Amino acid sequence: MSESESQPKKRFPLTLDFVTGLSGRSKAAAKTTHGTQTATRNATERTHAPRAVQAPVVASKQQRQVSTVDSGGGALLVSEAVRKAMVRRIAQQGVKDAAVLSAMESVPRHYFLEPGLASQAYVDTALPIGYHQTISKPSIVARMIELMREGVDGKLLRVLEIGTGCGYQAAVLAQVAHEVYSIERMRPLHELARSNLRALCIPNLRLHYGDGMLGLPQCGPFDGIILAAAGLDVPQALLDQMALGGRLIAPVGERAQRLKLVIRTKPNEWVADLLEPCHFVPMRPGTFG
Repeated sequence: MSESESQPKKRFPLTLDFVTGLSGRSKAAAKTTHGTQTATRNATERTHAPRAVQAPVVASKQQRQVSTVDSGGGALLVSEAVRKAMVRRIAQQGVKDAAVLSAMESVPRHYFLEPGLASQAYVDTALPIGYHQTISKPSIVARMIELMREGVDGKLLRVLEIGTGCGYQAAVLAQVAHEVYSIERMRPLHELARSNLRALCIPNLRLHYGDGMLGLPQCGPFDGIILAAAGLDVPQALLDQMALGGRLIAPVGERAQRLKLVIRTKPNEWVADLLEPCHFVPMRPGTFG
């Protein structure tokens, strides 16, 4: 059973009551939330913090707007307006896919970070998530998804993500694909992503714990594959799991990394192109934890 199959089928955008815990169900959940880091706990802590201020709801879009106050009394901007500003900056950097930009605006990146880093959630930078891993900067998330979607009319049917991390990119992918499968080799991060994503109730996202270099052949073939860690090259096992016409985007290289786009043109033929420089944590084989 997938991580999402047992959750209510809700899609973005969610109502303010659902996110902040103002509904009866969310209030009860907030009182019993425990764990080292979960999206539910983050939302609860921020909503019920001393002198917390709720921004008004934009009724036309029913988008979440949460503005809280940190321990020093300064405004901690995690509102819809700040997400929109982030998306405008991404567009100025060259991302043009409207579906990708909309997905980036819909997913609250601060949900996937420790509260102490929430003030940096919408800055275009990678941030630590533990175990020497990072959440990728928003512009590279948007760029890689745009490359994978290029030439697609409507949503991708089936996408595989290698390296779930804290779950943020998987949540964005779920907005532009019918089915998303994400695999993480580090059990603590797999559990972290599962906790972070639980509050968002995304029905078309399935998380797996395992060796990302092997992929998920039992769930393929995939129209799109995206790697969130860099190897010297793309593992053949992942190339074999691409559908005909499918697109794979991955960082490759050791010190000098570049994005690599691979397209499967025939059963035994792939074409590849090296694109712009990038920087990712290294890909490792096997599992941990």
